[in-house]
Amino acid sequence: PILPDLLDQIPSDEEIGSVTADGAYDTRKCHEAIAARCAAAIIPPRKNAKPWKPTSPGAIARNEALRASKYLGRAIWRRWSGYHRRSRVESKMNCIKLLDQSLMARDFDRQVAGLQVRIAVLNGYTALGAPMTVAVR
Repeated sequence: PILPDLLDQIPSDEEIGSVTADGAYDTRKCHEAIAARCAAAIIPPRKNAKPWKPTSPGAIARNEALRASKYLGRAIWRRWSGYHRRSRVESKMNCIKLLDQSLMARDFDRQVAGLQVRIAVLNGYTALGAPMTVAVR
C-alpha cells in the first residue's frame, strides 16, 4: 500500500526505468502505480500466482512476468529480469547496518564524521558494482 505514495514523491517529469520489489508488492495497486509511471515492474509473482484479467497495463505486464517465470523457472527469471540485483543491494545494506546503526559519539562533529565513514564505505561498495565506460575509437 505504500509503493504508490513512494512513487508519487518522485516528480512526474522524472523518468523511472524500473521498480524492483519483493513478492509482497505483487498487488494490483502496485502494478498499476508502476505502469502509470511507464516503468517496468520487476516483481516476482507469488508461487501460487494466477493470471489476472488483462484489463489494464499493470495487469498485462504482471501476466507477462508470470508467464516468463513459469516458462523459464524462477531462478532463471530472476537473472533474466535483473531481480538478482535487488538481493545484492540488500546484502550490501546489511553490511552497512552491521557497521553500527546508532550514533555512539556524543559530540556532533564526531557523529558527522561517523556518518561520513559509513557513507564512504557505501560509496566504495557502489564503485565496485558500477560499470566503467571507456570510449572505443
